[in-house]
Formats: sequence, C-alpha cells, structure tokens
Amino acid sequence: MNISGKMLRNAIISGANNIVNNKSMVDELNVFPVPDGDTGTNMSMTITNALAELKMMSDEVTVGAVADTTASAMLRGARGNSGVILSLLFRGLSKGLSGKTEANGQDIAKALGLGVEAAYKSVMKPTEGTILTVAREAAEGASKKAAETTEPSAVFDAIVACAKDALDKTPELLPVLKKAGVVDAGGMGFLVIMEGMKQVIEGNDVIASTESKDDLKGPVITNAAGSIDANIEFTYCTEFLVQKKLGCKDPKLLRAYLESIGDCVVVVDDNDIIKVHVHTEHPGKALEEGLLFGALINLKIENMKEQHKTQEKKVEMAKKKKNQPVKPENQYGFVCVVNGAGLEAIFTDLGVDSIVRGGQTSNPSTEDIAEAIMATPAKNVFVLPNNKNIIMASEQATKLINDRKVIVLQSRTVPQGISAMMAFDPEADINENSVNMTSALDNVGTGAVTFAVRDSEFDDKKIKQGDILAMENGKLALVERDVKKALVKITKRLLKNDSSYITVIYGSDVTDDDAQEAYELLKSKLDNDLEVVLVNGGQPIYYYIISVE
Repeated sequence: MNISGKMLRNAIISGANNIVNNKSMVDELNVFPVPDGDTGTNMSMTITNALAELKMMSDEVTVGAVADTTASAMLRGARGNSGVILSLLFRGLSKGLSGKTEANGQDIAKALGLGVEAAYKSVMKPTEGTILTVAREAAEGASKKAAETTEPSAVFDAIVACAKDALDKTPELLPVLKKAGVVDAGGMGFLVIMEGMKQVIEGNDVIASTESKDDLKGPVITNAAGSIDANIEFTYCTEFLVQKKLGCKDPKLLRAYLESIGDCVVVVDDNDIIKVHVHTEHPGKALEEGLLFGALINLKIENMKEQHKTQEKKVEMAKKKKNQPVKPENQYGFVCVVNGAGLEAIFTDLGVDSIVRGGQTSNPSTEDIAEAIMATPAKNVFVLPNNKNIIMASEQATKLINDRKVIVLQSRTVPQGISAMMAFDPEADINENSVNMTSALDNVGTGAVTFAVRDSEFDDKKIKQGDILAMENGKLALVERDVKKALVKITKRLLKNDSSYITVIYGSDVTDDDAQEAYELLKSKLDNDLEVVLVNGGQPIYYYIISVE
C-alpha cells in the first residue's frame, strides 16, 4: 500500500511529537559539559515549526504538498547545526516527492538519499560518527530494501534498523563519544523522528505529545540603536580616523587620554591609520588630541540622547508593525546575533543595524535571522553569527532573501564579531570588505569562563556539575573551582608575543564589585605593557568573555 498525503502528514506529526517527548534524553547525550543550544531541543524546535501548517491540511492533501510544506517550514525554523541538517534531509524528501499524489517505498528511499546528499554538501568538513553518518547509512539501507520491494513499511523498517546500527557504531568513529560512553546526539534525534514516522506508516496511531505547549520563545529581533538604555552617561558618540604622521606617538597614549574624558573607548591602529571611537561630553577635546597623532578624516559626531529619543518613537512604531521588511536603501548594513545589553550597545556603536538576541543556549532560527536581514535597510548585508552553532542557520537564511545581497561572515565568537566590525571600511567595495573582515577574525584570541551543566570528563579529569570551565577559542581548556582564577589562567593561555590589548567582558551573573576585583587581580598577574579594559557585557551563561589582540 502506497503512502497517501494524509498518512505522510500524520507520520511527520508523529515523528515531531516523538522528538519533543524525548528531547531531554537526546540533550543529555551531548558530550561536552558546557551550556549549549542542545541538540534535542534544536531538532524538536526545527521540526515542530511545521506542525501548525500540517495540522491545517485536509485528508485529501498530496504527499508532494505535505513534503513541500514541511521542508519550507523546517527551513524557516531551523536552529543550530543539527536543526539545519535535519531541515536539509526533509528538503530532500520534498524534492523526491515533488508533484506526487502518493509515494511508494522506492520514492521514499530516493528522497532520503537526496536529503543526505544535500546535507553532506552543506557541511564544509563532514564528520563521520554524527547525524550525517546515521542518515547516510539509513538511506543506503532504504535503497537496498527498495530494490527488493516497493512496500513503504518495509523501507521504513530498513531506515530505522540501519539508523540504529549506524548510531551504535558512532562511538567507534568519534573517540570523544566512546570516552564519554554515549552515542551521537544528532544521530539519536534522527532515529527518534524516524521511529515516530514508522509507527504511522505501519498503520498505528500518531504518537501523542506528552508535553504541554512549549513556552520557549524565539530570539527577539531589535533595532540596535533603539535597544540602548536611556540612561546615557556621555552624550556624544565620536568617531574618526587618524592618518598617522611621521614619528607618530604610541596610540596607547591616545587611548589613555580618551578614557579620561569618556567611555566605550576603542582605538585600533595599523601602519598608517588609527581608528577611534569614544563616548564623551567633549568631542572637541577628543579631536584635538587626535590631531597630535596625525590628520583627521571620516569624522562623525552624534548626540546619542537625541538619537535615543527619536529611536524610541521608531521602536514603538516597529512594535506595531512587527518584522516589517524595509527597503534596501543604504549601501551596507549589518546583522549580528548577541545576547546582553552591554554587548548590544557595543555592536550598535560599531554600526550594527539589527540585532537578533540569541547565542549559546538560545540558537535563533533561520527565519529569525532572515527577518533581521529584511529589517536592515541595505543592499549589502553582512551577518555576524558570533557562534559556531549559528553559522549554518545564518547561511540557510540567505536562501530566503532575494532583494539584497547577504554575506555571512564565519564569526564563531563575540570578540571575532567585534574585530570584524572594526575592520569594516565604508569606502571599500563589498569584496574588499569581505576579505578584510574575514581576515580580522583570525587576529583575535577568544577566551570564556562558564560553568559545567553536567558531570563529564576532560583530559582524564572528572568534571562535576557546577565546576568552572575555561574555553580557549571555543575549546575546553581547563577546569577550575574559582571564577577569578579561571579568568587569569585562560587569559595567560591566550597571550602571544605580539599581544598588546586585552578586553574583559563580564556577564549578568557577575557584580560590578566582583568584576573590578577580577580586573585588578588579572592586571597584577600580567606584564605592565599589556593594556586591559573591563566592559560590562551583561551576557548570560558566560561569567567572562576575553578578547586578546
């Protein structure tokens, strides 16, 4: 018996409910103990994005329409790398069943194969022992069975059986899984969904969701300028470039002076140029001091208090017209993903137009990012994911945009995103900016201090839930009991011979007094010629984010 549209619709609903019911179990398979946008949660949120539309479909719907609706909704709702890969697998299902009223086992096998092919192509360096392996071996098993019979239930039996076998072998392919004594979380999520679908294909009832309506809300998209706290200490945002004169003094002296008359100071230089940003009550003094270092160009002085009043009105209007796209009138625009009022203010000052509030434990969907792009009034929009688990969703978002050019920069951390924004040149063309901003990603080392969310092991050390963890460029580097000690140790690990500037960004779980104590401790442990700046980022999850340049 072939699969009808009604049966496929119900099968996908059953698979979605099954992953929702088991998402905590899948989340617990994550190997690393750091807080993360967990696999089960991301996969469940991705597939459930299609439920509302599927449930409205009539019983007379075709399999082609069901598959197309599901794939489109999952593309828009894809979260995290596992969610994006899952959406691509269902995109293959859509391509394979396009235009069909019903489907047999051969159609299903071919469609799953198309999805696997698309998923592998989407990953720059595919890793075996992950959801990719499990889906591929399931598709291969389905193809072999389809050569023997066209019965859909027999093909689904093969999909589930081969997925189980492949999942059991993932620890042999990834040593980190074997050491932790678990199988791959993404592969398990795929198996759970296929098992839920198989139940309906075999003629059984749809698996019911045992959870109440999920109260998790998607990340918020904000107009960056409107998100600044109204209590602005310094009125004027002052920016300019200095063309260094012969015998130019050390730019550190300029930075020191600017810090005495304002805050949010950024001074970055190369052989020819000094780029300056400062909030101050005396922009004239900042310019006069800059003249001591060379000729000034590209001056910009803005009254932030007046801007904020104007922007508040615009934000209120925007709330009434939520996520309305705007015309691409400007040459360049920027979207970034970040979480924390202080970090939002930093990116706003650097020129970001639209911010998607999200990050490590709250991965935004493809649609969240696409809406932010459409809310950015520019012909060329740069997207800064600022997290390795958000890059794929950002790249998928470009497929939803057709009226402006979108460039996704591979920023894996917040400091990388800041460095990329600092490298932007409004006078350069899009290709030159793409190259320069991408190159800037490698010029900054990133550290982070967080906590363990589960018991685990690292370098033969037992990690207990609640231990302090320090990350070095995204990788677990050391385990500590004390937050301040972890900050000092990870910062020292990041230092290179040519390092000169350190930014310490403290989060929402750190008080101002604790942050100041940590800052003083860090400075006492470092060479005096290293400049250390403390910034209130207000980010969750991370006690500290460290940038070393």
